[in-house]
Amino acid sequence: MTDGTRTQVVIIGGGPSGLLLSQLLSTVGVDSVVLERKTKDYVLGRIRAGVLESGMVDLLRQAGVSDRMDKEGHPHDGTIIASGEDEFRLSFRERTGRPVMVYGQTEVTRDLYAAREAAGADLRFEVEDVVIHDAKSDAPYVTYSAGGTTHRIDCDFVAGCDGFHGVSRKTIPDDVRQEFEKVYPFGWLGILSETPPVHDELIYATSERGFALCSMRNDALSRYYVQCDLSDRVEDWSDNAFWDELKRRIPSRFAEALVTGPSIEKSIAPLRSFVTEPMRWGRLFLCGDAAHIVPPTGAKGLNTAASDVHYLFNGLRDFYNKGDSTGIDSYSERALARVWKAERFSWWFSTLIHRFPDRSDFDARMQMAEMAFLRENDAAQQAMAENYVGLPY
Repeated sequence: MTDGTRTQVVIIGGGPSGLLLSQLLSTVGVDSVVLERKTKDYVLGRIRAGVLESGMVDLLRQAGVSDRMDKEGHPHDGTIIASGEDEFRLSFRERTGRPVMVYGQTEVTRDLYAAREAAGADLRFEVEDVVIHDAKSDAPYVTYSAGGTTHRIDCDFVAGCDGFHGVSRKTIPDDVRQEFEKVYPFGWLGILSETPPVHDELIYATSERGFALCSMRNDALSRYYVQCDLSDRVEDWSDNAFWDELKRRIPSRFAEALVTGPSIEKSIAPLRSFVTEPMRWGRLFLCGDAAHIVPPTGAKGLNTAASDVHYLFNGLRDFYNKGDSTGIDSYSERALARVWKAERFSWWFSTLIHRFPDRSDFDARMQMAEMAFLRENDAAQQAMAENYVGLPY
């Protein structure tokens, strides 16, 4: 075993939440080591969400990694919500005074890697067999293997940013950890295409055939989704079949304007809501997908990870710079309070806009009434805008 490495915080997971935490900690003089199971190219190859809440935008600026986002990102002041041929625009700017930012998660991650590498950060890729030891003590450490050798890093704290399938959550004992889950009876078939977006704002559409979303990454790269059966396979869907189905689910004025083309990525994502409690066990803290999953409806996955990072960063900063442990002691409670509100919004929006396979006539009428209420009621639009743009940290 190779020993001798010591740092203040070991961060397990080299995705955006782990990198953002490492970058923020560096701004206040706190050292970290980031461990990533995959290669950097693999992490950057993952296609993920692209809508950033205003709070996350502020956090990226605080971390000093916002230059490219501010130059190339697309602020969105509202969104289109459609039911069949009926549609209305929900204005974020009018309701909250703030926009969201459309800027791909891959680009956020790329910017964070660039910043961390420029600073000479300790980033370790292709690590295996990660084990968190003595998390309940004042002297935790992490072991892992790489290149046929076992390594050990001693630290003060461990941040588990390693996703739903990582080791961090499972380190918390079963008799301590409580998990809550809802699995939705459908998935999202998504494609990425080098085509101009059909509209300059996102379109959330529902129809008798199911849900559809028209999104984008930039002026020449579009991201589209349609609700599909869980039994569907990507191979079942040709590009032409996808485009035809998308056109059936969005208002005709958008369908007629849609520019189609070959997909450069195509995948099916299941939908689930998941939360684990607590998000802290001793000196181990869970962040992002390691602690919670939301349906992609409303784009809260990356944004809830960012709010976790905000709470943990501020707690660690106060611990090291002021000797104040209040922030880390209250981390789980504060993070979960916001997570559950994001879960509620994602569940509500998913319920509103998807066609459930066991939907009764009563359920259908409730969806119609809920949509009409949202379209006609200022308070309902205010609530949705506040949640979509992001609740305060």
